[in-house]
Order: sequence, then structure tokens, then C-alpha cells
Amino acid sequence: MRNIFAMSMTKFFRFMADTFFAKRYGHRAVVLETVAGVPGMVAGMILHFKSLRKMKTGYGPDIREMLAEAENERMHLMFFIAIAKPNLFERLLVLLAQLIFMIFYALLYAIDYKTAHRMIGYFEEEAVRSYTDYLALVESGEVENVPAPELAIKYYKMKKSAKLSDLIKCVRADEMHHSEVNHKYADGDTSYRRKNG
Repeated sequence: MRNIFAMSMTKFFRFMADTFFAKRYGHRAVVLETVAGVPGMVAGMILHFKSLRKMKTGYGPDIREMLAEAENERMHLMFFIAIAKPNLFERLLVLLAQLIFMIFYALLYAIDYKTAHRMIGYFEEEAVRSYTDYLALVESGEVENVPAPELAIKYYKMKKSAKLSDLIKCVRADEMHHSEVNHKYADGDTSYRRKNG
């Protein structure tokens, strides 16, 4: 049942992205990364307060993992804002999507953390597919392979000559990692739950 709900929500959000942005992958990336920055922060915050409430250690590695994920997704957003340059309407849409998703995810995580992580695992799989499609358009010449933003070059320690295609590959690898981590958490494979149950 958890998996069905998680997959249904993933398909719903994919439908929304397809409806609003179709093949405008730069703008789609901005929305994806705005929403993707929410789960890690929400999970990290909930775990932080859980540790305080229970007055137990052992949560630290998982809090740091979740916050690192949130920070990584935030950086992705910064990279694609520099490339896609969203207009005012798109920025407002992104803020609204972030607010709605933050409330939804916080409630879901508080009710059933495994379903929440499974859903994000699926979200990240969709992100990998989207970035693969985006990369194909760039490599085919349908989308201009512009220089990677300076911020991204520094963050990933890429060559000064790095292009959008190089950036997409780096971001896609991050999303693959986030997918694996969230699926492990959904399976209950977490140190803090083994130690503090």
C-alpha cells in the first residue's frame, strides 16, 4: 500500500511538471530542485526535534545525511536558475509549489516516514529520467550546450570549460545517490532506528 501511494503521488507530480513545463527542461529543473530541496530539510528537522524530545543520541548521522541532501538540492536550484532565468510568474509558481509541498511532506513524514522516503526515492528516479532526457536534447544540439555556471564549476570542481552537459551529468549522479539513500530509509535501513527504535 505504501508503494502504491508513493508511486501515485510521484505520477501526479510528474503530470503537473509535464503540464506546466513540457520539454522546457531548464525551467522544469528549477521546479524540480525547488521541491527537491524540501524533503531533506523537513526530515532533518523532524529527526532533530525527535532526538531532543527523546533525549537520545544516535540521530546525528541521519540528520546530517538529510540536511546534506537538502543543501545539495538547493545548489542544484542555484545552478539552473542561472541557466533558465525563470520569469516572475515562474518564480511565484515555484514558491507556491514549495509551500504546498513542504506542508504535505511534513504531514506525511510525521504520519509514516517510510512512505515519505519511498516517495522521494521515486521522485529522484523521475529526476534521473528527466535529466537523462535533458542531456539527450543538449547532446543532440536541440538545446544549446551553454557554459556551465561558475558556481557549478566551483561546486563540482569541473574544468573552466565545462558545459551544460557536464553539469547535467553531475546533477544526475547526485539524484541517483539521493534515490538510493531514500529507498534505504524507506526499507528501514537507518542507523538511528536500529539504535533508538
